[in-house]
This record gives sequence, structure tokens and C-alpha cells, in this order.
Amino acid sequence: MTRTIAFREIVLKVHSRCDLACDHCYVYEHADQSWRARPKVISPKVISQTASRLAEHARDHALPSVTVILHGGEPLLAGPDRLRLVCEEFTRALAGTSELDLRIHTNGLQLSRRYLDLFAEYGVRVGVSLDGDRAANDRHRRFADGRSSHPLVLAALELLRSAPYRHLYQGLLCTVDVANDPVAVLDALVALEPPRVDFLLPHATWQAPPERPGGAPDAYASWLLHVFDRWEQLERPVPVRLFESLLSTLRGGPSLTESLGLAPTDLVVVETDGTLEQVDSLKSAFEGAAATGFDVFRHAFDEVAAHPGVRARQLGLAGVSGTCRGCPVVRSCGGGLYTHRYREDNGFDNPSVYCSDLRELVDGVEGRTADRQTAPELADPAELARSQEELTRILLARLHGDLAGDPAWARAWELLAGVEAAGEAGADALDAVLAHPFTRTWVLEALDAVREGRPDDGPAAARRLAALTAAAVLRGGLELPAEVAYRDGEVYLPTLGLLRLGEPGTRGRALLHATGEGYAVVRAGRTEHRFGPAAGDARWLPVRTWTPGPGEPAVALEDLDPYRNCFARPPRLRLGAGEADEWRGRLGAARALLLRTVPGFARAAVAGLGTLTPLAGGPRAGGWGEAGRHGPGALGLPYSAGVRETALALLTGRRRARLRELTEVADLYALDGAWQHPSPWRTRPVPVSRLLADVHERVAVEAYRRATGTQEPGGSDRVHRALDRLSEAAELTVSGKRLVEELRWELKAVDA
Repeated sequence: MTRTIAFREIVLKVHSRCDLACDHCYVYEHADQSWRARPKVISPKVISQTASRLAEHARDHALPSVTVILHGGEPLLAGPDRLRLVCEEFTRALAGTSELDLRIHTNGLQLSRRYLDLFAEYGVRVGVSLDGDRAANDRHRRFADGRSSHPLVLAALELLRSAPYRHLYQGLLCTVDVANDPVAVLDALVALEPPRVDFLLPHATWQAPPERPGGAPDAYASWLLHVFDRWEQLERPVPVRLFESLLSTLRGGPSLTESLGLAPTDLVVVETDGTLEQVDSLKSAFEGAAATGFDVFRHAFDEVAAHPGVRARQLGLAGVSGTCRGCPVVRSCGGGLYTHRYREDNGFDNPSVYCSDLRELVDGVEGRTADRQTAPELADPAELARSQEELTRILLARLHGDLAGDPAWARAWELLAGVEAAGEAGADALDAVLAHPFTRTWVLEALDAVREGRPDDGPAAARRLAALTAAAVLRGGLELPAEVAYRDGEVYLPTLGLLRLGEPGTRGRALLHATGEGYAVVRAGRTEHRFGPAAGDARWLPVRTWTPGPGEPAVALEDLDPYRNCFARPPRLRLGAGEADEWRGRLGAARALLLRTVPGFARAAVAGLGTLTPLAGGPRAGGWGEAGRHGPGALGLPYSAGVRETALALLTGRRRARLRELTEVADLYALDGAWQHPSPWRTRPVPVSRLLADVHERVAVEAYRRATGTQEPGGSDRVHRALDRLSEAAELTVSGKRLVEELRWELKAVDA
């Protein structure tokens, strides 16, 4: 069954005539002339019925808010009494159902205190059409007798910007004319201090193409890029929706305007006679292009939503032409405004008539801003670590919001807050346990348990939080009582080790304290036993470590944490002392092999590595290491792998883990899965995420195999082909493209 879309915005035509004679107006000067048969002013009956229909629609779809834009013609010609009725009827109809966002778009000529007082009473925000300085504005926005409208609009804006009404000022709408001076236009608009500026391309189709002085195919892009450069030079003094939409989509975010991007349109138009129509700009295409055959008296909004013309603009990528689907900038331009695609012989199944301009504009904005828009985590390991730590804290705070009512959780959380407040030592110790990769695993599993309503989620989460906080107390040497709960006779203290507090099958509670020599267990008011680095207690199993090389930080050999079971294959149980020493030896030999053969990749393989977990089973084909559902710095390696396999697993596993860490905090691509790409290493096409992951690993694999004389014929060519494919992938953001550039440079170094 096809899902019915919800209209969150309606354009209400309150007057069908205008007091200006703009020669670029799509209502009066373009193909559709239906305005001639419309009533001049919307009737009370149409107002009331439209308000009822909208309230019905909002209730049926549980819409938290709806926007009503009063439009024309020139809406102020309806007069203050009729506009008051509109405000009253819609406010009454939607009370208790949805929040009402009322707006009006006007040329400003009639704007006066009597209107603004009414708008202030109902919170109606005001947008004004203005094409820039006087020379630019007078090119099109004139009275029928040729007189300038510019002074009257400036006077209206001065009143709108004054203290009683400034909060109603929504922004300015400017239609582009490439004959105007782009810098002068922007400067004139900025001087009026608008909350936002919208630039619109003049409505045109393949049947009635836009004017192009000198035949330049990118005249509009060139004009807009001059505006963009001036906007940047002025340090972006006001938001410009067109530019902000491009910057958003280039980063992987949503489109912010109907005229660009692939977001569906959720707007319907109500004419002065109650006729329900599609988006108004379609009047530029052909007579009746916006018509649906519906009206507010006989039809609900859901019936309009099912209209084929409306549904065609909900299809996203599937709704653009084949040419556009194969274009690398389609996520940003979205095929252009739907109206601008029209051609008489095949309707709207075309690129925009502004296609060359849109490509040039997207590429121009990207080229000017890519360095600043690229995620800092891509180039700065410290920034990546900070972002990952912040992500863990955000997830933990979310879990606290779910479990704050549990007494055991509340006690542990209070102690955690005390640790963080205990000066630098406490903060550093807490950072260390939160950075433990399996802290993230625990938090994610606990959030899953809460969402799924598992009965043991609260107590289990509280036990882990108490153990984590106790580990921070002990690491920081803090004078705080750290109570832990143990089950099956033991408790794991993240980053430190496993403490046995009773016989298998027993459970209970104990206080842990930091002492000068290590740590102590206190029960019934007395020290029961000491444990830790210098205690030599058989009841204490510390986390072992491996040091990759002189001056490098130690890496935990994590074979104790119960949350380490987050890889594709199961972890080994606790290694014996001899097994641990053998594994350290193989790890050291593998590291030495990497340093001899691929020193740059070898250093990157241990940079940021904090935890290695021995996994059961032998190496897979190719010897890949495994990244699982955990925080940064963890890697699972097959314990029984030989030196060469361990070296390759360490190399590729860290590459895989680093890419996953990046994707968790930076947008490298958007609309993953919307396209399928051929991969040189797979029999079927794959989404961009898989192709990027394959290439990210294979660059390092190619380097290693060349250095060890085990390369495959054509290996480098396959990587080059995949990089070429990624370079043209529409899904990649500016950060994703920068990563592909880095991979290409790495491969060039390998080839050299």
C-alpha cells in the first residue's frame, strides 16, 4: 500500500491580483493564465473550509506544526479585515492540534502599521520581494505605468525593521537577473539587515529558456558565484538559503530549499476559489500544469497527496532524469527545480534548463570551501579522538536519561560525577575508562536492552557503571568510596583487570579503595585484602600489555572484559602466561616486518591502537584483522595466526577500524545504497560505503604485497579503477572526496 504524504505547508492565495506589473512574474506573464478566472479576493467560506481541511489533515497525520503562507497576487490587497479573518480561522481550527506558523509574502507596497499590528497580534512573519539596489529592482519590479517601486519598498522595510515589528521580519526574496551587478545587489540586500536572503533563478523551461547574454551556458552560475564570493568576503553577514543549502548537501546534510536537492516537496496551494493546486511555479510550464481537479469543498488534502503530479515530486533520486542520476552533483542540485525540467515532448523527465549553471555553481562552491568544510577528524588524530570521546559521553548521557530512576544506577552515577569533579586526576582517570573501547560496546548494548525492554537491563547496566567508576577511582588514586557489585564471584574493572571477590556462583557488594601500594577491598569496615600491581594476589588478574616499540604507548591485551565479544568471531578465553608471551612475540615480529616493508603504514597501524583482543580460530583468507562494535582503538586478531598473517591482519584491521571511527563522527557519504557501484574485488555491485572500505584496505594491502613480493597481477590497476569510480560518486561529501584524494596519493607513493 502506498503511503500518503503529509502536507506541512500550504500556500493560501488570499488575493489573485497585484499592484505591480513585474515582467518576470510567473503568475501573470507565463504560460498559465488561470488567474483571470479566479475571484479577486478569497471568501470567508473558502477560508473557513481550508482551515477545517488543514486541521483534519494535521490530526490525521499527527503533525506537530503546520505552516500557512499568505500569498497572491499581492496578499495585502485583501485588506486587514479579510487577513484578520484568515488569522482567526486558522488559529481557531488548529488550536490543540498543531502549532501554527503563519507567514505572508508581499511586495511591501501596502505594508503599514495597521497590517503590522495585526501580524504582531498573530505572529505572522513577513517576507518581502526585492531584487537589490534601485537599478536592479527597477529592471522588472515596476508599476504598470513604469514608475519605480523601490522607494516605497524601502519605506516599508524601514517600518518592518523598527523596534515594534523587527521580530516579524522573515527575509528578502531576490530574483536573479544576470544583467544586474551581483555585488551591488548583495550589498543592497545586506544593508537592509534581513534575517535571511533567498535568491531565485527566473522561472524558465526548455520551451521558454532563460535569457543568456552572449549565449554563455553558465551565466547564472557565474553571477551567483560572484555573489557567493562577496558573501564570503563580508564574512557571511546574513544567511543565504541557496548557499547554505549547497554547503549542507556538500557536507552530507539535507537540502534547505525546494529549488535544490532531492528532498520531497510537502506543499499544496489553495487558490482564492478554494481550488487545490500543485506548487505555483508550475504555471510557467504550460496551461493547467499546476491543476489537480480538487478543491477544499469536495476533497481532503490526502486526495491531493495521491495525485500523480504531487507524488512525482516525492520520489527523490528516482524522480530525476537518467542523466541526472548519473551526475556526481545530483545530491546537491537535485535535478533543479521541477518546473525548470519541462520540455513539451517528454514532460519533466529532463535535467534542468539551468543544468550547466547548477553544475558550475555546485562545483564552484565546493572548490571555494572544501578545505574549510572537510571534517577536521580526517587530518587530525587528536581531533578524531576528541570527537570519539564526545560520542561516548553523549551515548552514556542518553543511557543515564533512560535509567536515572534506578537507585543502583543513580548511586553509581553520583559517584561518577564525584570522580569528574575531583580535579585533574579524577578527570584524567575518567577519560581513560571512558576511552576504553568496550565501554562503548557496553553502552550500545545497554541502550539496545532499554529499547527492547529486556528485564535485566537496569541492574546489569548499573553494575557495569559502578565497576567503571570504581576503576576511575583506583586509577586516579582518589579518596572516594567505590562500591561495586559482583556476580559469579567476580567483577571486571575496565582497563585494570578482573577481581575475584567470592566463590563461583556467589554475588554481593564490596568497597574498593586506592592505597599507596595498590588497591584494597574493604568489607564489614575492615581491609579484607590488597590487590593491584604490587600485591601479587592470586585473586587479581590484571590486564596484560604489549609495547610495540621504544617510546610508544603500551597496548592492552584484552582477554578479560566480558564486553569484548563484539567481533565477528568469538574471543579467546584468558590466555595463559606462556600463551601471552608467545603472542607478544608474534606481535613484535609482525610489527618489525611492517616497519621493514611498509614503515609509513606500520606507524599508522599502531597510532591510536589501545586494545588487542585475541580471537579464536586461524586467520581468514587474506589475514584481515577485525573491527567490531566498540569504541576507538580496539582490534581483534586471530591468536593462532603466524607472523606474516598477523602483520597483514594488524595492517588491514587498523585501516578498517580507522575508517569506521571516521564514519561515526564525520559524514563521508550520504544516501548510501541509493547507487550500486562495480567493485574489482566482488562479483556484484556494492554501495559506496562498501567500495570505500574495500579501497581503504586494499591500498595498504597492495603496499604490503609489493614490499613482500606477494603482489597479485593487476592489483594496483584494480585499486585505481575503484578510486576513479569513487571520484565520480554522487554520495561522497567533501570529506569523503578528501579521503579519496588521500588514498590516491597513498597509492601513487606505492606505485612509485
